[in-house]
Amino acid sequence: MSGHFQRIFGRRSTKRVIDEESTLMFYDDEAMTSASSIIAVVVSPALPVLTIFGLKSSARRAKIFAMTAIAIDRQSEIKQRMLSLDMAGFWALGLLASSVAAQGLFEFPDCENGPLADNLVCDVTASHADRAAALVEAMTIDEKLANLVNASPGAPRLGLPAYEWWNEALHGVGYSPGVNFQDKGEFASATSFANPILLSAAFDDDLVYEIASVISTEARAFSNAGHAGLDYWTPNINPYRDPRWGRGMETPGEDPRRIKGYVKALLAGLEGDDPSKKKVIATCKHYAGNDIDRWEDVLRFNFSATISLQDLVEYYLPPFQQCARDSRVGSIMCAYNAVNGTPACANTYLMQTVLRDHWGWNDENQYITSDCNAVGNFYADHHWVETAAEAAAKAYAAGTDTVCEVNMITDVVGAWNQSLLTEETIDKALNRLYHGLVRVGYFDPADSSEYRSLTWEDVNTEYSQKLALQSAVDGIVLLKNDGVLPLTYDANTSVAVLGHWARAPVQLLGGYAGTAPYYATPLSVAEALHNSTHYATGPIAQDLDADDIWTDQALEAANNADIVYFFGGLHLNIEREDRDRTSLAWPAAQLALIEKVCALQKPCIVIQMGDQIDDSPLLENKNISAIVWAGYPGQAGGTAVFDILYGTSAPAGRLPVTQYPASYAQEVPMVDMTLRPSESSPGRTYKWYNDPVLPFGHGLHYTTFEAAFVSEPENSYEIQDLLEGCEEKHLDLCPFAPVSISVENTGDVVSDFVALVFVNGTYGPSPHPLKELVGYHRFRHVEAGDSQEAEISLTLGDIARVDEGGNTILYPGTYTLQIDVPVQHTISFKLTGEDAMLDEWPQPPKDLGAEIE
Repeated sequence: MSGHFQRIFGRRSTKRVIDEESTLMFYDDEAMTSASSIIAVVVSPALPVLTIFGLKSSARRAKIFAMTAIAIDRQSEIKQRMLSLDMAGFWALGLLASSVAAQGLFEFPDCENGPLADNLVCDVTASHADRAAALVEAMTIDEKLANLVNASPGAPRLGLPAYEWWNEALHGVGYSPGVNFQDKGEFASATSFANPILLSAAFDDDLVYEIASVISTEARAFSNAGHAGLDYWTPNINPYRDPRWGRGMETPGEDPRRIKGYVKALLAGLEGDDPSKKKVIATCKHYAGNDIDRWEDVLRFNFSATISLQDLVEYYLPPFQQCARDSRVGSIMCAYNAVNGTPACANTYLMQTVLRDHWGWNDENQYITSDCNAVGNFYADHHWVETAAEAAAKAYAAGTDTVCEVNMITDVVGAWNQSLLTEETIDKALNRLYHGLVRVGYFDPADSSEYRSLTWEDVNTEYSQKLALQSAVDGIVLLKNDGVLPLTYDANTSVAVLGHWARAPVQLLGGYAGTAPYYATPLSVAEALHNSTHYATGPIAQDLDADDIWTDQALEAANNADIVYFFGGLHLNIEREDRDRTSLAWPAAQLALIEKVCALQKPCIVIQMGDQIDDSPLLENKNISAIVWAGYPGQAGGTAVFDILYGTSAPAGRLPVTQYPASYAQEVPMVDMTLRPSESSPGRTYKWYNDPVLPFGHGLHYTTFEAAFVSEPENSYEIQDLLEGCEEKHLDLCPFAPVSISVENTGDVVSDFVALVFVNGTYGPSPHPLKELVGYHRFRHVEAGDSQEAEISLTLGDIARVDEGGNTILYPGTYTLQIDVPVQHTISFKLTGEDAMLDEWPQPPKDLGAEIE
């Protein structure tokens, strides 16, 4: 991305941008995610500030955070509350358990001069399996039990260092027990890209791959310097089923096909191209049906998701199938929730029958971790067992290999002492864990891998900065435009930059972030571009009856400007981990302020940050010139937005989710996991819901495009003929006839274009989906008057459907392919003959929690 609005910030800058508009809130168990290096806790405008800088001691951090937490309620009143004993223990003990990583003491084993040198695990000529087995065999039972949790103490007797399995890298190396950001200098920051929901809107898997490659490069550099481990608990691939979910920003969206493409590219970039020598170990989470955090009186810790086999196979599991069966990811995380009555981390049907048996994810280096404290939730929240020892035994027997714990309530020792846990089960788990570390080079000499040579010079490079900007620019979606955009840039144009998002550096990063090398806020970028910039903050989640301390200042700023920019929308105080939304509407005070400043009859552009909310009032308001959705855009977010506003780049992102009307929140309870419409539900996602404010795939441009199919399938195919020529092990991966599409730029602005291809038809079990995504392609830099072509590859699984038993079946019938949103062109073909089973789904036992024999 080039242009006069792009700014490459100093590649070694470690300045922290902290002001009254920034927000980095730590709530309950989120604090653990941010525990390894606290920058600051800063609350919303005009409220007190709690700042904690440079605490080196994990014990001191534990003491501080175990004493108090600060939160802001919907009226922006500060509440200081003592934590429960459980939560205090959770923070204090969790922080202490991660003290090795927090103090920067991560180390590779000494396989040359240490006690471990004589163990086969250090012999690079031996097989990976034999190396791991030799290490486990050398451990005493006490050492084995101690190393079954995420904060593994190692075995000093053997020369095995402590190791923290919990590292995060959702959109850049992020705060977590295993990651230690320095206060200044080297390794004080890592590149922070756009959140997955915005990156997914670019519909460019090559871009996803490049970003993931940079993230894993920076992760290895951190690791080599002792500031991080080699296992990263990312990505979050639960489909974004309900628009109220607080963690939707962490996901690639609501469509399983889109998520599969995203995940395939991401894992290739994270883990590398050589499966025998992984770059890092990625973890697909949260398996499965995990998309409720805190809704009314339902918590993720005690929720049991009731899911039909049809919905499970068709919607909730395809991303995990991609991870496990097709991409062979190194690790999978089982979820907090139960599925059909059995906690996910004890669910032998999901973890053994489906994951390891049916999908064949059973390599000796592939391990399952629990979500943090999920095993303790068996008895504390689900009340599924009576003791912590029983919980541990059930988890390991079902196939969990390591338990993430945040208050040391996993009673592995008790399970062993009560003969609930066998040494064979323990050894199997440890072999998987350490086999993974062997494969990632943990026990190898430093000169044996190019990854061990990565240093601070490979972090926050000029290329990664450009890629961070591109991750935001390419995902930004133009929701409305009356023709005012793109604006003509003039430094002498006076602009008003309004709203709480205008100067909120940490908010740019979204959840699961680290420290960014710089924060390009909208205000800072506007001030760099314009000689006259007028700023005023705005409300966050306030209602109309809140004390109004913003309107007069905002109107004054807008009156003094030629152009009005309002940066608002959702916020981490409204949506985040452990907080689902109760409303899909714009916060009332924000909406009122927008209406007032846009009534001044000046060009008025709303930049919608955060996740989707009902834009109906803005779409209908003629005083609002344009709406741009920018999500959580990362460290270069402000630069990306102004690149779009001034035409340095043209918008081409597409919504990866449906924008629902506000009334949807009252039409279906969040705990209803069904997708199809019924008497009690209007349906979910674009496949089943037909009354959106803005549809999945919506996205406007600065130019016009004509998209069409240029090569068509044959008129008819015999189903058996399609199968007979297939050499794939899994029939759903058998190729179908590819289709070629052409896109012509019929306007006068060079632009990218995302082509979305859907299929629909009345074949298979009813009711039938409205349409289903089967492919996509991002055309780049289509010049005015020019056209480009691309081929979309399809598989039989793309056009098949799932029956009530969970079986994937290719049905005879008429299939219609359509391109673009709204539809520009369609083609049809027929499949004839008998139904064909592409994937016969294993049926669940009556007792999903029974131990596998």
